[in-house]
Amino acid sequence: MTLRKEEESKKEEQYPLKTLHDFLFEIHQEWGSFKTAAVIGIILSATLMIFTGYRLILVIIMLRASGARIVRVFNDLIFMALIFAFVIYEIYLLVKQYRFFESWERRMGTLLRVERELLEKSD
Repeated sequence: MTLRKEEESKKEEQYPLKTLHDFLFEIHQEWGSFKTAAVIGIILSATLMIFTGYRLILVIIMLRASGARIVRVFNDLIFMALIFAFVIYEIYLLVKQYRFFESWERRMGTLLRVERELLEKSD
């Protein structure tokens, strides 16, 4: 039994490409989920931005229509400005992430195919 473990460890040491192949194969399987999450994040962030813009318009109308307290309106304006800033940055990051996934998807598939061929030759 010890001899068998030694043989397996030698085989793993000889072929470190197999562990890399397994890792890349798992990433390749999850690739669609990553891209879908980026798209959903973009849609949700855009929706949040639209509703925040709507709220901003309501605050401006409320400010003009009534003599609302400037402190309350000022707090709302600061809160909405922060939301806008963070949402715009989040959309930027998600679009960048989606482009990354898009560009590497083909490369990962090619690398998996080449590794599979190399592993078949080594066995």
